[in-house]
Amino acid sequence: MDETVRTLPLGSGRPALLVVAHGSRDPRHAATVAALCGRLRALRPEVRVEVGHLDFNAPSVPQALTRLHAEGVRRVVALPLLLTRAFHAKADIPAVLAETVARLPRLSVHQAAVLGPDRLLTAALERRLYEAGLRPGDERSTGVVLASAGSSDPEAIAVIADIAREWRRTAGWCAVRPAFASASLPRTADAVRGLRAEGVRRVAVAPYVIAPGFLPDRIAAGAREAGADLLAPVLGDAPELARLLARRYDEALAQWSAAGRAPVSA
Repeated sequence: MDETVRTLPLGSGRPALLVVAHGSRDPRHAATVAALCGRLRALRPEVRVEVGHLDFNAPSVPQALTRLHAEGVRRVVALPLLLTRAFHAKADIPAVLAETVARLPRLSVHQAAVLGPDRLLTAALERRLYEAGLRPGDERSTGVVLASAGSSDPEAIAVIADIAREWRRTAGWCAVRPAFASASLPRTADAVRGLRAEGVRRVAVAPYVIAPGFLPDRIAAGAREAGADLLAPVLGDAPELARLLARRYDEALAQWSAAGRAPVSA
């Protein structure tokens, strides 16, 4: 959705950064997002960083934008806390931004790009695998299941497959297989069993998700069910992820400044 909400001069000062999180009934989700944003604030103390949620948690995206507007903020970069460009990035977020901006005078919002794919994300995955017990040098004898939340969007599924192929090439894993907790196949347990059937001696599961919740728990259950040798934690507040958020903010700001206007989608 490419829509110009309002044409305004950019003016002075850096726009606020609104991290748009999915939200979850699981309290670990909001706590993880808060920790990640805390790390981002430490990286960029000159930028005001706030969080808005699409569902379940407060503040919602409209609530967060309304509060910023009431406090005199006039420019906001909305950064989707999403790893792939699927339905939320293409439809939900542009719609809620457009609806909110329409009723807030003098507020301009620019939607940044989603986080993935990016080498910083695979670096964060590697960090979590080593934290879980993988040792340097184990790569050649280890097959990895790249376990994502899943999507019905073919573009998002194709991106996960591309990441798996590129990660195997650059990191030297003996194999990398994509798996999905919902909407698409294979499931995590099936991918683990498939690697075993191919003769892979050590199988590790790397959740390609940001925060704990229902689907990450399903990934973990699949890893345990199939007897994976190693299960990494979620990406969480990995330093690489915070650096990537800062980069996406900078990219969005540069794009916005070059255009001199405020579109609601990247």
